[in-house]
Amino acid sequence: MAGHGLARVLSKRGHCSRSEGERLVRAGRVRVDGRIVRDPEHRTGEDARIEVDDAGIAQEAFRYLALNKPRGLVTTRHDPEGRPTVYSCLDGLDLPHVAPVGRLDRASEGLLLFTNDTGWASAVLEGDGAPLKRYHVQIDRAADERLLAVLTRGAEDRGERLAAREARLLRTGTRNAWLEIVLDEGRNRHIRRLLQTQGVEVLRLVRVAIGSLALGDLAKGSVRDLTVDEVRMLGRGN
Repeated sequence: MAGHGLARVLSKRGHCSRSEGERLVRAGRVRVDGRIVRDPEHRTGEDARIEVDDAGIAQEAFRYLALNKPRGLVTTRHDPEGRPTVYSCLDGLDLPHVAPVGRLDRASEGLLLFTNDTGWASAVLEGDGAPLKRYHVQIDRAADERLLAVLTRGAEDRGERLAAREARLLRTGTRNAWLEIVLDEGRNRHIRRLLQTQGVEVLRLVRVAIGSLALGDLAKGSVRDLTVDEVRMLGRGN
């Protein structure tokens, strides 16, 4: 049978997250073509008539957003520890349910994308030719060519091979330095862990570009819609 699980379809239509959709379905609050369905994995066609609490759920228009994430926010909708989340930057905006495209950890800053287009998000994150991610990283010591070579050659950490696609020195002093690091994959805390294998600590980490999309002069904590051309380019891996 064609289609996707009902909870996923609710998410794809921008009504809620997939986990929230699962809770709604199990609570008997969702009808498909007039019939209550309690199985979140029930195969549901894209054109099915879906109601939640007797209100019809239509496909929302796709939205594509860029946020300049401030330091100190976690990349999740609800944090069990009660910490502030990136969704605080979206308060007051008229948006469908949008989800982050990838993550930036709590201590990291910079360009973070949101969308309700799950297919596009997958292409940006892990599709063939997914766009490179570019970071500016301040470290706690001076840097030299040996360190840059190690970053691109890679190192083992907890059974994973971590490496940068590119690494170059932006500027250095006697006590700290700024590096530009480019990743073609995004493992958990990738850059921090890679540098820690060399005894180097990160002082600041800012994602400055995803593919051809640069953070630019977007103010910290501010959000803007992507242009049609930006959406198209990122979906192609540029």
